[in-house]
Amino acid sequence: MKKRSSLPEIPARYQLLVVIGACILLLALSYYTDLLARPLENAGSFLSVPMQNGITATGEWLGERSEKRRRLEDLVSENAQLKAQNERLVTENTQMQQQRHELDELRELLELGEEYSDYEKTGARIIARDAGNWYHSFIIDKGSRDGIAVNMNVIADGGLVGRITQVGSNWARVKSIIDDDSYVSASVLSTYDTLTVSGSLEQYAEGTILFSRLIDADNLVGEGEKIVTASISDKYLPGILIGYVNTISIDPNNITKSGTILPAVDFAHLNTVLVILETKTIIDEKEE
Repeated sequence: MKKRSSLPEIPARYQLLVVIGACILLLALSYYTDLLARPLENAGSFLSVPMQNGITATGEWLGERSEKRRRLEDLVSENAQLKAQNERLVTENTQMQQQRHELDELRELLELGEEYSDYEKTGARIIARDAGNWYHSFIIDKGSRDGIAVNMNVIADGGLVGRITQVGSNWARVKSIIDDDSYVSASVLSTYDTLTVSGSLEQYAEGTILFSRLIDADNLVGEGEKIVTASISDKYLPGILIGYVNTISIDPNNITKSGTILPAVDFAHLNTVLVILETKTIIDEKEE
């Protein structure tokens, strides 16, 4: 059997009255005094302040990360724009340099054309060359439809480059005077003594070409003398500058002299040339 409690039982209605009274007392204390509010505020602050600090710190961290990302994206975009601008400026600068270089070349060709004003000429651009460091044989962008024919003389830089050896409708091949198989009948401008200028790629590695068969009994020819094409040449028009005497020596036969010539043309940096639209044969026929 269950043992009954010795404490008297309080009826439920009295318990309810006690709870209601306690609530009314707490409400009155909360309304008229802060006796209960402060402990509750302190307890709430103890719990909420760390949470608020954490939320604030997290928000600030996320804000900083977002700002850094935005700045990084701005820097990447700005860098891409600057890179594109730099590439455009480099391209424009390169084009300007090329145009200035072409203008200088055209000015030189114009001056050269005036120097040889007795002949009709046409300008041409070099579009290909044979293997090697120098333009000993190359292709130009003018051909038979432009009036180009075999054996027409080619000039540049104030002097003789070579002659046309092959012609197509829109191209032509030039064999220069530094080619190993090239021979030019020439003369000393001041004395009219004749000589033969021969090409040599090996010799041109030193910046000069060869001459031989010069008869200079009076020793009038020295270094620096101008050498031009001779009137007796069968392929070259007379009076075109070839170059300048660089060295000269007496041959073993004690009759003729030979040596080297510094060409008037820079055969390592040719880009444009002038073609004289006449040949020695045509001119000779006109004179006859």
